[in-house]
Amino acid sequence: MTTTLNQANYRQSAEIVASAILECRLLRTNMDRAIVSGGIIASILGVVSPVQALQVQVTPTNPELGDTLSVIIQVNNSSGTPTVSVHQKNYPAFPMGNNRFRALLPTTPLEKPGTRQIQVAGDGQVQKLSVQVRSRNFPTQSIWLPPGKDSEGTDAEFDRVDAFKALVTPQKFWNGPLLRPNSGEITTIYGVRRYYNGVFAQDYYHRGVDYAGAYGSPVVAPAAGRVSLVGRESQGFKIHGNVVGIDHGQGVASILLHLSRIDVKEGDFVQAGQVIGALGSTGAATGPHLHWGLYVNGQAVDPVPWRLQGVE
Repeated sequence: MTTTLNQANYRQSAEIVASAILECRLLRTNMDRAIVSGGIIASILGVVSPVQALQVQVTPTNPELGDTLSVIIQVNNSSGTPTVSVHQKNYPAFPMGNNRFRALLPTTPLEKPGTRQIQVAGDGQVQKLSVQVRSRNFPTQSIWLPPGKDSEGTDAEFDRVDAFKALVTPQKFWNGPLLRPNSGEITTIYGVRRYYNGVFAQDYYHRGVDYAGAYGSPVVAPAAGRVSLVGRESQGFKIHGNVVGIDHGQGVASILLHLSRIDVKEGDFVQAGQVIGALGSTGAATGPHLHWGLYVNGQAVDPVPWRLQGVE
């Protein structure tokens, strides 16, 4: 039997087929345009891309007391700065470009080794990381200061030094590994615990590295930065002696003690390797040497990793 379509039904079917072909062509054209312009539009495919998880990286991977923890955060957009905290203490994060941020977390010999819980919040997400900080054996040392050198310092001296250590400048001035500030032999490493005139110094550790160079030998800036502290023994700096503090930016600062001469003034911007003074024995010093302290967010950290590997 032969079945025939009436003319109306035939026209209706033809219109449906033609319309379908046209829609397919338009869809393909739109998809081609989307591909050319950078990708297929999600609404055409009916698929929404999942939001990428907040990415956090902590270095060094096996830290010990005295190390600086570098926390690098990758976000999807830079609409806001991530927050970084450890045990409810917040640390500033600074942009590195390409939607990346970095926060620096200090550790010290006075802390207990073990787990650090780092919380990072950004892009509407929160990540919690557990980082194990290893113990480290810090030696003890006996220091005998002659009369007049065992001063406890003055409030004005400590107030100015504390204000300097608390600086957090948004700009980053250092670049790469830090330089050795003097060519002398290292006589005291970071973290040493001390007895002063036979009395153990509670809550004290050697907050830097000592270089026993020749009296008057040049002292250079370990990294670029702004001179934000200049103090002199004649102005009451009985502990630090003649001292220069350099702000390297973003909570990182160097302090150089016991100088015989100061060649810079507050407000100067110095480059890495620039001479800022000369080695001496001013303040609470038993002999000519340079004390270099490196501070991160107000805490003295070991300068050696910063000098050998660098922290970016």
